[in-house]
Amino acid sequence: MQRRAEELRRSLDYHNYRYYILDDPEIPDADYDRLLEELKGLEAGHPELITPDSPTQRVGAAPVTSFPTVEHLLPMLSLDNAFQESEVADFDRRVRERLELQGAVDYAVEPKLDGLAVSLRYWDGRLVLGATRGDGHRGEDITANLRTVPAIPLVLRGEGWPRLLEVRGEVYIPKADFEALNARLREAGEKTFANPRNAAAGSLRQLDPRIAAQRPLTIFCYGVGAVEGGQALGYHSQILARLKDWGLRVCPQRQRVTGVAGCLDYYRWILARRQQLPYEIDGVVYKVDRLDWQRELGSVSRAPRWAVAHKFPAQEESTRVLAIGVQVGRTGALTPVARLEPVSVGGVTVTNATLHNADEVARKDVREGDRVIVRRAGDVIPEVVRVVPEPGRQRADPFVLPQRCPVCGSEVVRPAGEAVARCVGGLFCPAQRKEAIRHFASRRAMDIEGLGVRLIDQLVEREMVETPADLYDSARINLESLAGLERMACKSAENLLVALEKSKSTTLARFLYALGIREVGESTARALAEHFGTLEALLAADRQALERVPDVGPVVASQVEAFFQEPHNRRVIEALRKAGVHWSQSAWGSPRHRPLAGRSFVLTGTLESLTRDRAKARLQALGARVTGSVTKKTDYLVAGREAGAKLDRARELGVAVLDEVELLRLLKE
Repeated sequence: MQRRAEELRRSLDYHNYRYYILDDPEIPDADYDRLLEELKGLEAGHPELITPDSPTQRVGAAPVTSFPTVEHLLPMLSLDNAFQESEVADFDRRVRERLELQGAVDYAVEPKLDGLAVSLRYWDGRLVLGATRGDGHRGEDITANLRTVPAIPLVLRGEGWPRLLEVRGEVYIPKADFEALNARLREAGEKTFANPRNAAAGSLRQLDPRIAAQRPLTIFCYGVGAVEGGQALGYHSQILARLKDWGLRVCPQRQRVTGVAGCLDYYRWILARRQQLPYEIDGVVYKVDRLDWQRELGSVSRAPRWAVAHKFPAQEESTRVLAIGVQVGRTGALTPVARLEPVSVGGVTVTNATLHNADEVARKDVREGDRVIVRRAGDVIPEVVRVVPEPGRQRADPFVLPQRCPVCGSEVVRPAGEAVARCVGGLFCPAQRKEAIRHFASRRAMDIEGLGVRLIDQLVEREMVETPADLYDSARINLESLAGLERMACKSAENLLVALEKSKSTTLARFLYALGIREVGESTARALAEHFGTLEALLAADRQALERVPDVGPVVASQVEAFFQEPHNRRVIEALRKAGVHWSQSAWGSPRHRPLAGRSFVLTGTLESLTRDRAKARLQALGARVTGSVTKKTDYLVAGREAGAKLDRARELGVAVLDEVELLRLLKE
């Protein structure tokens, strides 16, 4: 019986591969179903024969209460966008200039799917983890849901795969399957999905994997993340071919082209066939094919320099403006918003569209009652493009931005040289208060788990929280006060209090980012923390001192200076410190505490005495920069047990290699 079960599993895996990966089935569905039923019968009668990777186990595991957070071994970067052919030419020019090339560059190109990005982690050829992209560094563990997708192999085929392999891909629902799914939902009287992307994302985020198992999900794999062991490859196109050999589904419309002309020819070719493709796309992706050139080009904080997404022209529809309202953002910016008659644009129902600022409203002369063209490109916020002339119709009066904040009544000012008008209410303005606290608690800021939008709304509306410091005030936030909130059980309240206490231990960079200073994102916050070392030094810095920080220009310097000169902001910071928010000064500190400042490290292989995450943290605490790829700019490669291609690359480039003993000695010294 065991031998027959193994034979059936091998046969079913083979026919899955023929059907889902090669699109070339050898047997009819009825024959496949008979094989599957035979295996189900064997396993039902003899449960000891069931294996985790059996084809029968794709029905979905038991429901879960929430998705745990997992960290990607290498970041899942987003892509910069190009909308014009000139922008693609600029991308190609930058690539050649950075590589100091005179000739043309070969690019791996493929359609840009409109689905949900995921990461699949294989260990010794077996699927052990599946996660969403999340913020690029951490995502949600949706392994149970991804295991239900027939096109995702639970065990890799063939041979030669690395011991550790992170595969990046896009889960989607084909057009025909999406229409059939919506038809079934309509027949059942249930709510339908607006578009295939929402259907795919919603299916993968179901807490009950059995629901995901019923959805027609599939995947195209487009690259890899962390890889340990296995044969080193030289080209991205070779990686995709190898993934297909291992049973992973890759896009059949992928190509390898030469130069910007080849990229644009491919773009036009795909655009002409867009409607005939069985899946939704919103553009194409160009990637430098040579992997050593990818490593040399590197990445900026969120996107690689060696790839770009060339988006298709935005989709547009016409509708009517019912009213023009004003939204007050986290930084006090007043944004005019057109309230629209609902209209479907690219499969999404649009009821609001941004008008950007008062100057833009005046330039386009948008008024209440006007018929307008609305544009939506990918995930970009819908915008009003232009007014449709209607001769003979009486128009409303021109829009005028209010002089008082529509939320708190504070004065609205427009700084010289800026297009945006702002409420001066600061953290006293309820609209800004909510947004400021949402930002403060967000994952990449103070990372207060459980403090979501609805809870923040209640805390602010009940005046329990007026500034971020109030979150740590036990007289305001405690079990008794939290128990009085909607959907807040005792256990949830306890978890939130634990999360608040945990968040007190942070880093100076995260703290600065959490304050929500205009123009200060994560990279700038990190640069400020590294440059000044302590909060006290930063608070004492004037504009000239701030402009000496790398990547901080006059505009950012003026915003930072103005923020810290505001007495109210200083009082909030002081209250946060008194409440126990702290960080390790040695993580930045003075130069003598940062002896590895300016040095670049890469970690590979398995370290015996400490994890790679701990090694990375200790190196960063001494000022080092830890990256994922070996380039000419890498100073040291730390090679643990079973180091793979990165070690070969380091030797090729003459990069100094440290073993674990040498690393520990360096950290100790």
